[in-house]
Amino acid sequence: MNATNISIAENDMLNQVEAIFQFATEAILITDNQGKIIRVNPSTEIMFGYAADEFIGQPIEILIPSRLTERHIKHRKNFSECPHARSMGANLDLFAKRKDNSEFPVEVSLSPYSNSNGSFVIAFIIDITIRKKAENQLIAYKAELEKEVEERTMILKEAIQKLEQTKDELDNSLKREREVNSMKSRFISIASHEFRTPLSTVLSSLSLVDKYSALQDEEKRLKHIGRIKSSVRNLTDILNDFLSLNKLEEGKVMLNIESFNLNDMIENLIQELQGITKTGQNIILSFTKSDSYLVNLDKKLIRNIIINLVSNAIKFSPENTNITISFNLSKSEVILGVADQGIGIPETDQKHLFERFFRSSNAGEIQGTGLGLSIVAHYVNLLRGTITFKSKENKGTSFFINLPRNL
Repeated sequence: MNATNISIAENDMLNQVEAIFQFATEAILITDNQGKIIRVNPSTEIMFGYAADEFIGQPIEILIPSRLTERHIKHRKNFSECPHARSMGANLDLFAKRKDNSEFPVEVSLSPYSNSNGSFVIAFIIDITIRKKAENQLIAYKAELEKEVEERTMILKEAIQKLEQTKDELDNSLKREREVNSMKSRFISIASHEFRTPLSTVLSSLSLVDKYSALQDEEKRLKHIGRIKSSVRNLTDILNDFLSLNKLEEGKVMLNIESFNLNDMIENLIQELQGITKTGQNIILSFTKSDSYLVNLDKKLIRNIIINLVSNAIKFSPENTNITISFNLSKSEVILGVADQGIGIPETDQKHLFERFFRSSNAGEIQGTGLGLSIVAHYVNLLRGTITFKSKENKGTSFFINLPRNL
């Protein structure tokens, strides 16, 4: 190839490079090693709003937002010390500044080169405003979508919680219905058994009363009248237990707080209860002396608690044994106790003692509904107290009730 052909090829190459420079859609500018602009292409003029001659000789920082100028100068000097082709601001958002001081996002690639005139850097700049806008819209859409998903998830969670709550309510209703059905069955069974015995006694005693009246045998007649009274009393106790439980479960038992002398009330109650004791049974009162025996409680409920506990003690204790009622008063508390020397409660039965209709395995043929202690526990709870017990089979049972002295 001769010199002429080489010259033509070089000119063609230069013309191609110049054409690329002039007609590239990206902004292309060249700076010297001091960072001063020495040439720009038309796209640079369009992108930044300067005329070509306004660029020449200006530091590249005229195209950088003022808030980033100082940092850019530092980066430029570091690049001059070790120039190499690279993209600027990897993983960073880059911004450029137009002549009117408006900012826009850009991507920048740097390509250093040298010739006989010195060292230079070619910068390729792309305006990514549209892309950034699309990215931001995508981010906003993603955030909105996540928010909508979160809201839908929350709605779904609430719906699931409501379903679970409804399920729990249905389960509880079903459980309650089963309990009610079970209670009905047990009530019929217990009531038929408990009512049959005293009614049979009443009927047989009535016929015997007529017989002994005709024979003028007063002693036997009075004996059977006593049996009739006792049976009627048993029937009354059974009915009272069922009525009391019904009132408690329907929330119809209201407290009636009054001030009364606890010692006097218990002494009077012992006289009443002594009339239903077995042969040789004695009810003993034990208490710690105090300056005052006044309490502010529901007198009727206290009576019912003591009557229930003492009636049980009488039923489950043999003849010729003692039943002890005790109380102790402090400034803020009342401690009541009822102890017997009866059959006691088997250890395996003790955890069920305050359940409705529960009767211990050693109760045998002793009459009872199994409701008394359940009612007592309800009364104690209404009075904001606690009830505990100690029992040993064939050794007796002691109940302890702690109540506030003043309600």
